[in-house]
Amino acid sequence: MNVLQKIQSVLRQLNTVMAGKPLQVQDSVVCLLAGGHLLIEDVPGVGKTTLAHALARTFGLQFSRVQFTADLMPSDLSGISVYDRGQERFVFHPGPVFAQVLLADEINRASPKTQSALLEAMEEKQVSVEGATRPLPSPFFVIATQNPHDQLGTYQLPESQLDRFLMCISLGYPERAAERALLAGNGRRDIVQRLTPALGAGEFAQLQAAVEKVHVSDPLLDYVQDLVATTRSGRWFLQGLSPRAAIALMRAARAQALVAGRDYAAPDDVQAILPQCLAHRLIPVNDAGRGAIEQVRAMIDAVPLR
Repeated sequence: MNVLQKIQSVLRQLNTVMAGKPLQVQDSVVCLLAGGHLLIEDVPGVGKTTLAHALARTFGLQFSRVQFTADLMPSDLSGISVYDRGQERFVFHPGPVFAQVLLADEINRASPKTQSALLEAMEEKQVSVEGATRPLPSPFFVIATQNPHDQLGTYQLPESQLDRFLMCISLGYPERAAERALLAGNGRRDIVQRLTPALGAGEFAQLQAAVEKVHVSDPLLDYVQDLVATTRSGRWFLQGLSPRAAIALMRAARAQALVAGRDYAAPDDVQAILPQCLAHRLIPVNDAGRGAIEQVRAMIDAVPLR
């Protein structure tokens, strides 16, 4: 199979699990192909955890899950050294962060101290434990689920951590036909358990390498720089995008173009993923009268193509 056929195979399998959510499924695939971490924000019970399981199984990646709670400690993620009497020394026992895909379920129910334990892992792909730096598996992704901030027992994620998520998506309630299938007993968890990898060994790395080869023209770079500069103007948002966010945006645009079957990125690719890549990083100005996603879309309309 060529690159496009492999991607379409992945999308088909994921859409059998997440019926009626093709855009969210595609955004998730784009995020992982771009090498970014994914944040899924929505009310409980709409399939956030199911999507994370399905992504890991479909891509054939090693998977671990941590239920974030108020009493979760940083060592519960990274691991701990325990004295071994037989060896007469301390032996390090890796925590669940040592996996290719870490599902941080309900990440905003843990304390800020525990949330911050993920910062080094997400950015540097390593963890520092008891004075030693240990590399994480490659590839390494965090897929986090988050409940709305107005629900009891939740903490606000700090801006530094939000900036490390390439995309933030929302699933929403299922369509009527999809929900009827769930009510009839066709559970998504049963489907997930039967999933097999859609990619062979090494094929995921090949797809990621193909993303890096997607051509980006100088006019498109000008357009992206115009968008980034507009976020920093003070008219739309309190603070603008960081250079790290701008680089992540270009990676996502390349991945979006690859999923669309092209070897070059276009303005449509940037516009398609802009709200998902930017809205969780930006705070609208007080007089905007819109949410962050609506403000990003309004900004897109206001920035002309050269």
